Amino acid sequence: MSPTKAWAILVIFCSAISFVFASDPDTLQDLCVALPSSDVKVNGFACKAEANVTAADFFYDGIAKPAVINNTVGSVVTAANVEKIPGLNTLGVSFSRIDYKPGGLNPPHTHPRATEIVFVLEGQLDVGFITTANKLISKSIKEGEIFVFPKGLVHYQKNNGDKPASVLSAFSSQLPGTLSIASALFTSSPTVPDDVLAQAFQIDTKQVDTIKTKLAPKKS
Repeated sequence: MSPTKAWAILVIFCSAISFVFASDPDTLQDLCVALPSSDVKVNGFACKAEANVTAADFFYDGIAKPAVINNTVGSVVTAANVEKIPGLNTLGVSFSRIDYKPGGLNPPHTHPRATEIVFVLEGQLDVGFITTANKLISKSIKEGEIFVFPKGLVHYQKNNGDKPASVLSAFSSQLPGTLSIASALFTSSPTVPDDVLAQAFQIDTKQVDTIKTKLAPKKS
């Protein structure tokens, strides 16, 4: 691993730990490895019996390599959250890798449960978030640089370069959640009424239908 990438991982994890106190609650025990199969419903996941905990509960190698990008937006997010790493349960942090094709976009979205901090592994990105005062805070960032997206605010990343780009992202939640603005409005189930979307975006219902068709999940 190159010194730059090693530094990236160290910075991201230290930053994630530093802002965890503003999100998920503190733990009351050493560990609480998630047990998704449990019928017990809690805010998070029930704990696996400690006698059954192994190193595998704290390990994941799914972000070691760039993801294969095969979609219309030109980016892929590979999450490393509690659903992939059960040992993250109650620890209040998670991680992801995002890969972008040239011209690729991670469309406007929010994380309702977490602040996000990104470290650019390679390439250059135009990034930004929008405040509740409707102000856009944006910047171009390149390899070795960091940008922060405050909890709950709409944000995006766009690779306007002619080469691939990748970032590592850390979150102040074990399961930050992602709400894609376009998908939430135009592909929800049940669907948002056409007249609501037409009036909100000042377009006609035919245009609403066109957008819904374009954003609809592709059938395999």
